[in-house]
Amino acid sequence: MSLVDLIAAADERALAASGLACLDRCVPLLGGDDEVLRPLWGSLSEAADPADWSALLKEARTVLEDAEAAAGADPAPETDDEPVVLARRMLQDAPADRTGDALRAWAHTCSAASLRVHALLDPAEDPAPVDDRRAGRTDDMPPLVAAELRRQAVVLDVLAEHGPAGLRRALEVTVEGRRVLRAVVSRRARGRG
Repeated sequence: MSLVDLIAAADERALAASGLACLDRCVPLLGGDDEVLRPLWGSLSEAADPADWSALLKEARTVLEDAEAAAGADPAPETDDEPVVLARRMLQDAPADRTGDALRAWAHTCSAASLRVHALLDPAEDPAPVDDRRAGRTDDMPPLVAAELRRQAVVLDVLAEHGPAGLRRALEVTVEGRRVLRAVVSRRARGRG
């Protein structure tokens, strides 16, 4: 199944996890640490109250905005660093409620944005548009894009198959992807410096 199909079939928990996983992998672009989104992950567990999502999201936004400011990142939305703009937009567009059509739209937006971030950061140019990748066209993908596409599919598959019990595996896949992106961002910063 393509990412588009997986998102279309996902329940609300899987949609929230999908969007959150994409954002979490891109946290290094915003100067955030590895634990900044952990409370949001916790709010997806079976024992958690879905209403907690809103307050936890607000906290995460504040922490990441402060991290960006401390790192000296340009807070203006018109900055020319497209990967940062895309990561920031994923955070800003997260719905306050963990329900409804807004959650599905956010999962789609985050999927496309995260793939675009990886395409922009991959030294090899991707010959296909992100929408083609999300629809299932996987030929000639650069390594970073291929790995991100695979991670997105794993998160959705594991939650579809195991429900809340799949959250641990989804988080493991996300942590692995965040480490990869952090290394890419670090190399990029050294190259600019």
